Amino acid sequence: MSGVPNTVFLRLEGPMQSWGDPAMGVMRRTMDAPTKSGVFGLICCAMGKSRQESREHLALLNEFHMGVRIDRAGDRWWDYHTVGAGIGLRTAEGGIKSGAQGTQITRREYLADASFLVALQGGNTTLLQDVIAKLRNPDWPIYLGRKSCPPATPIFAGAGDFPNLESALRSEAQPWQSRINGGPDTRPEDGQCVCVVDAGAGCAVPTGATEEVWYDKPVSFNPPYHEARLVWRMRLPLPKSHDAFREHTRPAPPPRANYQNAEYKKRRERRLDDDHHLCVFCKSPATTVQHITYRHAGGNEMPEELRSLCRLCHDAVTMIEYGLGMGLDRINPEEEKWRGQIIEKRNQIIAFRSLETRRRRLEAEEVE
Repeated sequence: MSGVPNTVFLRLEGPMQSWGDPAMGVMRRTMDAPTKSGVFGLICCAMGKSRQESREHLALLNEFHMGVRIDRAGDRWWDYHTVGAGIGLRTAEGGIKSGAQGTQITRREYLADASFLVALQGGNTTLLQDVIAKLRNPDWPIYLGRKSCPPATPIFAGAGDFPNLESALRSEAQPWQSRINGGPDTRPEDGQCVCVVDAGAGCAVPTGATEEVWYDKPVSFNPPYHEARLVWRMRLPLPKSHDAFREHTRPAPPPRANYQNAEYKKRRERRLDDDHHLCVFCKSPATTVQHITYRHAGGNEMPEELRSLCRLCHDAVTMIEYGLGMGLDRINPEEEKWRGQIIEKRNQIIAFRSLETRRRRLEAEEVE
C-alpha cells in the first residue's frame, strides 16, 4: 500500500441503530445495513453542515464508492411512537375539529446490538482527509441513523490504500469483531461475512454475488431526494488475522483464598502466633487474618502477606476494600493512611449492630 490513503473505515456499532429505506409515513423500517444516505448524513453532521448546507458536499461525497461488511446483523426491534404532527383531530362524522391539533402514531424499526464496518473509497484525497479529521473530532454529535441512536465505539476505524473495496473489507487490519463485553459468539460458522458493495467499484463481479437496487444515494436532504444505486450483496472470507484476533487464550482466573487449604491453615496459625493472637489494629484478641495481597492466595501465602485482625476490624477493612473495588493488592491495616477510614467504618458497624440488637429486644407493639 502507498502512503496516501484512498479508503477510510467507519465502525458503526451501538445498542440501537436504524438505516431507513425510502418509505415515509407511519411505518419507518430499517435496511439490514447502513445506507449511503445515512453514512453521508453522519459525515455531514460531523462536519457541522445543516441539511441545506450539505447539498454541495453531497455531490462530492457521492464520488466515493461505499462497501459495508455486516459483522453482526443484530436483532430487529419495533418501537411505538406518538409525535406531534400538527394534524387535526377528526370528528365522529369524519370532519376536522376546529382548532384542535392531534398527534401522529408511528412505528419505527431498529437494529439492536448490530455492528458494521463501512469502507469509503475515492480519489479525492483532500476531502478524504477532511472526513477523517471530522470523524476524529466531530463538530456536532453524531448518531447511527436516528438521533436516539448514539454510537458505542469511536466511529473512525482507520484508513489505508487499497485497489478496491473488496480488498479493503478483507484487510487484515480490519478483523471481524465480537461484542465488547463478550456474550453470545456471533462469529459466522463458515468464516464468511455478508457484504453490500457498490457495483463496479474497481472490481469484477464476485462469484455468487446478487444485484440489488437501493434508493439511498442522497442528492439533497432538504427537500429529501435520493437516486438509485446498484449494489452487490456477496459473502467475503473473514481476514486471515481473524483467528489471532478472536481466538485468544482466556486469561487465568485471579488467585482466590482457599480457607480449607491445609497449607493456608498452617500459615494462618503462624501469622497469629507471630502477632501473639492480637489484632494488629486495635490489640483485641485476633480471631482471623487479613490478606494484604492475593497474589499468592490459595495456599502459597507468605506470612508477611497476612495480618492478624479481630472480627470487627476484619469486617471494617473488607467493607472498605469492596467499596473501593480493590483488586489483588488490598489494605494493610498497619499503614497510617488507612487508620481514619477503618475507625469510621468500625463505628458504623458498631452502631448498626447495636440498633439490630435493640430491635430484636423490642416488643411487637414497640416496633410499630
